[in-house]
Amino acid sequence: MKSHSQGSKKLLPQFTRSKLDLQRYNSIKLSVITQFFPPDFAATGQLIEELVKQLGSFGVDVDVFTGQPGYAFQTHEAPAIEKLDGVIVKRSRTSKLWPKRVRGKAMNGVLFLIRAALHVLRHYRHRNVLLVTTAPPFLPFLGYLANLCTGIPYICLLYDLYPDIAVALKVIPQNHWLAKIWQNLNIRVWRQAKEIVVLSPNMKERIVQICPEIENKIYVIHSWANPKAIVPIAKKENWFAWKHNLVDKFTVLYSGNMGRCHDMDTIIEAAKELKDEPIQFVFIGGGAKRKEVMQQAELFGLTNFVFLPYQDKQVLPYSLTACDLSLVSIDMDMESLVAPSKLYPALAAGRPVAVICSKDSYLRELIKNAKCGSSFENGDGHGLAEYIRLLNSNTLLVEQMGKEGREYLLSNFTPEVISKEYLKVIRESIT
Repeated sequence: MKSHSQGSKKLLPQFTRSKLDLQRYNSIKLSVITQFFPPDFAATGQLIEELVKQLGSFGVDVDVFTGQPGYAFQTHEAPAIEKLDGVIVKRSRTSKLWPKRVRGKAMNGVLFLIRAALHVLRHYRHRNVLLVTTAPPFLPFLGYLANLCTGIPYICLLYDLYPDIAVALKVIPQNHWLAKIWQNLNIRVWRQAKEIVVLSPNMKERIVQICPEIENKIYVIHSWANPKAIVPIAKKENWFAWKHNLVDKFTVLYSGNMGRCHDMDTIIEAAKELKDEPIQFVFIGGGAKRKEVMQQAELFGLTNFVFLPYQDKQVLPYSLTACDLSLVSIDMDMESLVAPSKLYPALAAGRPVAVICSKDSYLRELIKNAKCGSSFENGDGHGLAEYIRLLNSNTLLVEQMGKEGREYLLSNFTPEVISKEYLKVIRESIT
């Protein structure tokens, strides 16, 4: 048994080291460029908000350049300049040209890129590193141009990979001139970047195949969820569950974007098999496939479907826990192009998770290690339906998996844990 005096001797070096770390962190002057940021509903923006606040708490000097709300349009305007826990947020005007069309989103992204470039040129002398996201997808080009013009180093945070996604979705053919030019520009951007952050091992493998020489500067850093904000709540104590009549029904929840990269067909197939059983499906959010899912539900007479819009951030702790099982899906051939962030809040909510993905997905290993659910190949609607039946008949299994998942998140995917990984990357970029 250690004495109190022995324990005290170990505190001094830790305190001294933390002071030295604080001094090093104060030397970092980080500028984060991203189109989406709260009060937008975009998950990427909400994650960036938590990240910069956490970095600010470490003593890092952070500012954010972003746009006015433009993702869900529930809030039309936010302060042009705002201070959040010591982080300065500057918002430019946001264009809303044909926001639901691909061309409109591209034009809006280009206009934001121009405004961001002007911002960087005006303020680069006060910063010593840029973090540029893929929101919009071509924003990393700004880091490259800023580095050429000013010498400021930049880090690329790649949420998704373009033009690969556009090719996979058949928006443009693989041999299209735009795809070729974009990929060549990507390679230049990646080579010049000080560091590159991706969200999954599959994404890293994809980039290394394209540009092998940059492998050593690619870091895999997962997304996360805040377990202090999202805590397990029993359905009987959850006002959201009562409001939507979910308390006494086994509820399967899909919360988030129903986008072109997400597999909704497998979920529909499972729901068709379960339509005469006491299973309730709830879809919260929007995206390109939302209307299609609603049409399928009507076509097949799926009366056990409920569709709700995106929920405000303060409602998420209740909406995410108003279920018995959370769904995460990614379409076939998309594993190396995107990484679903909705998985981590589902873990924080203390509910089992069913993941629909390819057999080679990193998600399978993650779910297996977390012991929090199961994974199913794209198209295996029957397997998913059988799993839902299993959980519906085994309350203890549901509770155990929920606890295991939350414990795994607490050890691996909290803002504190993940922000330290980002901090290491940022420090590497300025040394």
